[in-house]
Amino acid sequence: MSTKGLKGIIAADSSICKVNGLEGRLMYRGYNIHELAEHSSFEEVSYLLLKGELPNTEQLTTFSKMLADSREIPASTLELIKSFPNDIPPMTALRTAISALGMADHDAENNDPEANFEKSIGLIARLSSVIAAIHRVRHGQEPLAPKPELSHAGNYMWQLNGRDPSADETKAMDMILILHAEHGLNASTFAARVIIATLTDIYSAVTGAIGALKGPLHGGANVEVLKALHKIDDVANVAKFVEDVRESKGKFMGFGHAVYQVEDPRAAHLKELSRRLGIEKGETKWYDISIELESQVKEAINKNCNVDFYSASLQHYMGIPGDIFTCIFAASRISGWCAHILEQLSNNKIIRPSANYIGSEERSYVQMSER
Repeated sequence: MSTKGLKGIIAADSSICKVNGLEGRLMYRGYNIHELAEHSSFEEVSYLLLKGELPNTEQLTTFSKMLADSREIPASTLELIKSFPNDIPPMTALRTAISALGMADHDAENNDPEANFEKSIGLIARLSSVIAAIHRVRHGQEPLAPKPELSHAGNYMWQLNGRDPSADETKAMDMILILHAEHGLNASTFAARVIIATLTDIYSAVTGAIGALKGPLHGGANVEVLKALHKIDDVANVAKFVEDVRESKGKFMGFGHAVYQVEDPRAAHLKELSRRLGIEKGETKWYDISIELESQVKEAINKNCNVDFYSASLQHYMGIPGDIFTCIFAASRISGWCAHILEQLSNNKIIRPSANYIGSEERSYVQMSER
């Protein structure tokens, strides 16, 4: 007997992440996401995911410096990015650029644990630089060199927008990166584990994960939320929008979740940051629409919003266009992907499930003249 989409099937032992959908609890290496969101940084969370424990001051300082020192994109990859047509989807460009990073790394084929840890640091550091370069080139702007004195989140905002971010903008990016960093055996993470289990290189596994995340059923919900907010355009139009979606039997993007039966524990953090940045920007319109839409949709279909819902208005306030929302997701999930890749390699066995065959039973070959 098979299970569609492998739902409920235990496919691996893992100590990285626990998702309790019934209680709405998410833990990285045993630490509740609420505590990590309140107290930690993306650098600290990345160290935790890769190493299994929170770093002490010296370890975090060293790790953060390694990340900062690894942000620069190899010249060959940067030239490739500049050659991309401006109209290709950003996730397509990202997938190709990350594959190219593997060609620029002379140690790419070395699967020793220490080598893969160092490559993980490089991937975490450079993925955001690559995304920023893709974004700026597509808009006729020169990619910006990283600023090593800025935090990972702050530098990411600098390389995207070309200005030093405010404290709340930096906090918002840090929060987005932390909350999306890991979520168990989601489609892209499972893809990464399947690929690395063949003992290929880490760049191939991450490229495959990006290909999986590119699909709209996995990484694109907040893009659709932003489109909905722009379509509504005013709080007064929310009721009509909800009514139209229900009458057309459409789907409310950003509501419900494949795992969580209750409220997504990540959503409240982005909701508060969306409120704060809306006030900072002097334009609470998109937050106000989101609040009213959340209320009316929950009343209409009894579903809670998920992490994608408020990330739409929040990233809009941060100056991030909708077409790179999924890339931002990738820049966060890279920490989780690398953690799972390292874990898979630590006790590897090729992943080769069986299929429940539902085709014809054995039958005889029919000659062409008799068909």
